[in-house]
Amino acid sequence: MKNVLFVCNQNQNRSKTAEIIFKNKFNTKSAGLYNTNPVTAKQISWGDVILVMEEEQRSELAKRFPKQYIQKRILSLDIPDVYKFNDQKLIKSLQYKIKKYSHLF
Repeated sequence: MKNVLFVCNQNQNRSKTAEIIFKNKFNTKSAGLYNTNPVTAKQISWGDVILVMEEEQRSELAKRFPKQYIQKRILSLDIPDVYKFNDQKLIKSLQYKIKKYSHLF
């Protein structure tokens, strides 16, 4: 089973929801970039696949973790920060995007 790390800005809504809804399909963790406990190099190293919610987050990971960044598959799901935790529209969007990318992992 693949280790999948979901990353968003605060790890309160998008990545936290993704971590929960895909926990039976992958080994999942989630993290934020701009919260009090931001994503670490260890978390990046743990992930077989890192899924960010927006393209800017991928760029930020490249800046913060250049060594890990070049070794990892990091995909942007292109999901804007307009959802609350466990929002049904967010869940549908996440499921659709994961299905679209499933051939990559």
